Amino acid sequence: MSDTKKTILVIDDEEVIQNLLRVTLESNDYKVVVAREGQQGLDFAIKFKPDLILLDLGLPDTPGLQVLKRLREWSKIPIVILTVKESDEDKVQLLDAGADDYLTKPFSVPELLARIRVALRHSQKEQNSQPFFKSGPLELDFNTRQVKVNGSLIKLTATEYELLKVLVQNAGKVVTQRQLLKEVWGGNAVEHTHYLRIYIGHLRNKIEKTVGDKKLIVTESGVGYRLLTD
Repeated sequence: MSDTKKTILVIDDEEVIQNLLRVTLESNDYKVVVAREGQQGLDFAIKFKPDLILLDLGLPDTPGLQVLKRLREWSKIPIVILTVKESDEDKVQLLDAGADDYLTKPFSVPELLARIRVALRHSQKEQNSQPFFKSGPLELDFNTRQVKVNGSLIKLTATEYELLKVLVQNAGKVVTQRQLLKEVWGGNAVEHTHYLRIYIGHLRNKIEKTVGDKKLIVTESGVGYRLLTD
């Protein structure tokens, strides 16, 4: 296999899912390594240094959430969770524990590949940090704190800018309500979700009013918000 291929570590004990992911990913030019247990997955993460990890929660030896937390003790490798859990509380817990994204089983192949591409792009941006962000019509200059949409300067309040900054820093990923409240208003505000709804509404009105029907910020119901990227 070519050394230029991205390596994806699959940590999942279901043989059907393993085979599906291997065939799908290899046919899309990824190199695939499969671990069938949590501890094996932790060992393989060190041994193979993957570019991304697909992590199932229902592992036979170690809960997937524990594997996630142990990985995040030392690694910033993008991690996309594969789960049958659908509650908002579960999703928020996973994202707050360090997951980059999640897919609820059963999932579609196009969505899986799209989430992988976004997570890999975000990882590359972290490694090659730049003081400037551009995606579609949206531009943000971290140095001057200027925001433009379709080339036009958008005036934001300090709070609106801080909200947008956090979303941009996590572009393509779900940012939980709790994370946004903590980073913008501080730890004492994590329960005040009404703050968030109001300011997200103001922010959307300002940055989306010149882009027609296109949405730049989408709501992940009961979980948080995601800034869409090209």
